[in-house]
Amino acid sequence: MNPRAAIVVPTLGRRDTYLRMCLSSIREQSVPADIVLVGPDSPGVHECAAQFSATWLPDPGSLPMAINLGVSSVLDSHAYVNWLGDDDLLEPGSLEATVRCLDDHPTATVAFGACRYIDDDGRELWISRAGVWGTRVLSWGPDLIPQPGMLVRSSAWRAVGGLDTTYTMAFDLDLLLRLRRIGPLVDVGQIVSSFRWHRDSLTVDNRDRNLAESERAKRTALGPLGRRCAWMWERPVRVAITMAAREVHRRAERLAP
Repeated sequence: MNPRAAIVVPTLGRRDTYLRMCLSSIREQSVPADIVLVGPDSPGVHECAAQFSATWLPDPGSLPMAINLGVSSVLDSHAYVNWLGDDDLLEPGSLEATVRCLDDHPTATVAFGACRYIDDDGRELWISRAGVWGTRVLSWGPDLIPQPGMLVRSSAWRAVGGLDTTYTMAFDLDLLLRLRRIGPLVDVGQIVSSFRWHRDSLTVDNRDRNLAESERAKRTALGPLGRRCAWMWERPVRVAITMAAREVHRRAERLAP
């Protein structure tokens, strides 16, 4: 009998140590999951796929395309799906909590939890723990629902058509906004993942592009009146997001050798 959950891990094959830690965190879950590794046709990636009994698929050329490809390969055979960055981790008990949550809430489209921010060496920097507030401010405020560790109902993924590949960074926010239209997003009330914050994460180019794409996704999700009024809160939200990112970056720099 196949596991009910499947996790897609997109990778460029450049972070072998982190990738093995990521795959190990999935394999060590008390609730089993199938793994789809989407990446280059390289010896290192194939070795990881073999070691962790993952299905390998070739990288189609972009991150959202890689995730869509991996999910589409398991959508009909698994009840729940998600993806995990190749340097991120599932916390012990993560899948047990998210699978149970979706089982207990049959109308829910997503189960999510808190996320631990860690540095390159795995030291804790921050815990993102928004809870129900994450869903309440999603369409106009900062995206407080951590993508790592969340689990999506396969029928809901299929209903919204997966990721919009016109986004390069905010595709997870856009997906959550579309999923929320057809069913609730439910917090499991515990830490379910660790997100690795690298020292080069706070780049002006990426931050500005991410903010611009996030605003586009939120404007799309708003009604006509909300879109006309969006300018009133977009600047304060930008400031709040930038300040939070700088604080995480400051903590990472302080811990750096």
